[in-house]
Amino acid sequence: MFVKFRTEGYNGYDLQWSPFFESKLAVATSANFGLVGNGRLFILNAGGPAGIDVERVYDTQDGLFDITWSEVNENQLVTANGDGSIKLWDATLADFPIQNWHEHTREVFSVHWNLVNKDTFVSGSWDHSIKLWNPQHPRSIQTYKEHGHCVYSTQWSPHTGTIFASASGDHLVKIWDTKAPRSVQTLRAHANEILSLDWNKYADNTIVTGSVDHTIKVWDLRRPDREVICLRGHEYAVRKVKCSPHQGNIVASAGYDMSVRVWDVAAPGEMKMVELHDLHTEFVFGVDFNLYVEGQLATCAWDEMVHVFVPPALMPGRR
Repeated sequence: MFVKFRTEGYNGYDLQWSPFFESKLAVATSANFGLVGNGRLFILNAGGPAGIDVERVYDTQDGLFDITWSEVNENQLVTANGDGSIKLWDATLADFPIQNWHEHTREVFSVHWNLVNKDTFVSGSWDHSIKLWNPQHPRSIQTYKEHGHCVYSTQWSPHTGTIFASASGDHLVKIWDTKAPRSVQTLRAHANEILSLDWNKYADNTIVTGSVDHTIKVWDLRRPDREVICLRGHEYAVRKVKCSPHQGNIVASAGYDMSVRVWDVAAPGEMKMVELHDLHTEFVFGVDFNLYVEGQLATCAWDEMVHVFVPPALMPGRR
């Protein structure tokens, strides 16, 4: 099955499948490629009779760069906004966000809900800072300022409720424990800006990073002196990496070369790329695995298109 949806007039920045509903998908978009102008949040149903149906649309005064569903309320989600604000939305309400925080002084580029404790989320900004939030609180709980450049990605560990990781333009990945005031580990992971990271869902010490240097690296935090695997294939910067929730050896990536690639890190030798999806016609910014449908991916790009499909290599029974 391959279905697509056009976010007309708005360029895709990121998307996420709902952790509660099999076919619900949220997409964060920006007008004019995010350089200036409005944003639009789409709540989509990818199981509708038309292929993909619109459930809700919310307009914002500035571009949207990231999105994360609540882990406790099936109708709520948080967006990262280009004006430095963070907004909490309820999909049962028609118009306005139910909460608005504005502490970051530059674009918020990453938001991620705590997967284990479920009562907090983190944000990363171009102001070089990371903030810890509880949706019930009017202000952030903690601010972390160690990165020397834009923070592009913040991701909670799926294994430990106090641990999260951050990736920055300063070439560093930092591991944080909310019980400590400073980072607990630092990796000089690439020789260029790191745009994305994710945790392996099956190995609590394994993370994956994607960089402007065109590479994807797999790291074991117990041996941080060098990567376990370096995946080469993207022709330009890697914008997004995602680890499969179904198979510990599968990683998806999206890049500025307009491609989405699927990797099997356990495959022998150099033949680790098992799928190439090249139907987008602009930079691909978002990719996510459906938690409920094994192998199903959703992608969004600057071509105003959302694609939902199961790559042949990930068809049940193929791997």
